[in-house]
Amino acid sequence: MHRSSPQASPLPRTALCELLGCRHPVLLAGMGGVSRAELVAAVTEAGGFGFLGMVREPLALIRTEVEHVRRRTDRPFGVNLIPAATDPQLLHEQVALCIALRVPVVGLFWDVHHAVIARLREAGTVVVHQVGSAGEALLAQEAGAQALIAQGVEAGGHVRGRLPLAQLLPQVLSVAGVPVAAAGGLADGRDVARVLAQGAQAAVLGTALLATQESFAHDYHKQRVVQARAGDTVLTEDFHINWPPHAAVRVLANSVTRCERGDPCAAGRTVIGEEEGRPIYLFSTDSPLRSMTGNFEAMALYAGKGVDRITSVEPAGECVSRIVAEAARHWRLLEGEPVEVASPVCYAADVERDRHAPVIARLDELLEAERAGARVTLRSAAQAQDGEMRELIEAVHRDEVQWCAMLMRAIRSLQGTPSSRTGDFYDKAMAFEKLDERLAFLNRGQGWVVKKLRELLPMVDDASIREGLAEMLRAHEANLDKVNRRLGLVRPAH
Repeated sequence: MHRSSPQASPLPRTALCELLGCRHPVLLAGMGGVSRAELVAAVTEAGGFGFLGMVREPLALIRTEVEHVRRRTDRPFGVNLIPAATDPQLLHEQVALCIALRVPVVGLFWDVHHAVIARLREAGTVVVHQVGSAGEALLAQEAGAQALIAQGVEAGGHVRGRLPLAQLLPQVLSVAGVPVAAAGGLADGRDVARVLAQGAQAAVLGTALLATQESFAHDYHKQRVVQARAGDTVLTEDFHINWPPHAAVRVLANSVTRCERGDPCAAGRTVIGEEEGRPIYLFSTDSPLRSMTGNFEAMALYAGKGVDRITSVEPAGECVSRIVAEAARHWRLLEGEPVEVASPVCYAADVERDRHAPVIARLDELLEAERAGARVTLRSAAQAQDGEMRELIEAVHRDEVQWCAMLMRAIRSLQGTPSSRTGDFYDKAMAFEKLDERLAFLNRGQGWVVKKLRELLPMVDDASIREGLAEMLRAHEANLDKVNRRLGLVRPAH
């Protein structure tokens, strides 16, 4: 068993790093078939965090892989399971085995399975849930997930949502009360630094780590990834066997996606490969693995949209170290050069943060309120029966998400750390069962925000922050009027 280096990460150590026990805010995606013990151990030893991809895998393999990881590293790791794509009895046994083996973290994906989350949490297992929308983020948290992965549509493999990561991440952050990692097309250090600057607490890498020596992907798949150009990936439902209907995947274009292999939904199955006696069918979700033989070109060649930045197959540890070093360089450009500890001005950042403390506190107060408003409107829109009412609530929700993102950026620009709390307003608002009554209460909350913004604006020196807050004020005043008109109310003069 190896011992990981105690050297500190050049990147921020986030709350998610603390929760998972990793040094760098870099996670290996739990790619089914690809993320096996050799790759997970290499990533964790390099300071990242790795998930074993064990969707639908037999219990004996899960036990063996867990044991192999533990022989290679003493660092924490996780197992990724997908309830929607797994036979219920096998899933029950997989969860029981993970608990019995004391797997520290379990990652889940696709539908939010309350019973599985509750069972894992009761056993003391940390649960991380990957989501494709703000609505799913809410559901996963309410079920007990302790961290989320926001997966943008740029991701390789199975893709849950349809929003680009740049749009999805702020939406998930706006309703999240737990740490959030970002996934989807991330392939180099610039990508990692960018999502950290946007508020994610870690970056999730899939395709970049598929193309490593320790990956269990077949060499054919790795070479196709290395040779791929930007735009070579497609989102398709052609590869569907073994998964629920309408589960899209992002793959490299091949004879299947070019419609050269017939109708994916036609009756009957064609064998195109084999894995230790198990047939691999045309249109199945199986990707080429070291243990397979067959027609790899016609299999699902999973790859994210960052594939053009992957230029060679390298050791996984070197890949992680290279990406972290590049991310640190870019992070310094985004956040400003770090000050030498021995320097007399080493407390400059602390002094700056203290100077802005009153403004940061008020921005945090607004952020918590806006996050509560975003959650209220998201849940309320789903309950609205009237189409016009639903459109109005959804419009207010989009605004709330936008202002959450703006407030987080403002707080970070003042050297502060944005609050992850959701204001008490959420529970108070959701206590109103009638939608009209809840909206009236929501508008009282909007009025409170307007009052706080007017008080805050004269205190802000930074022109860009002041401009953002002024725009937020105008939007809240407009929303107050819209909702009041809908409810037949008249807003008091101000």
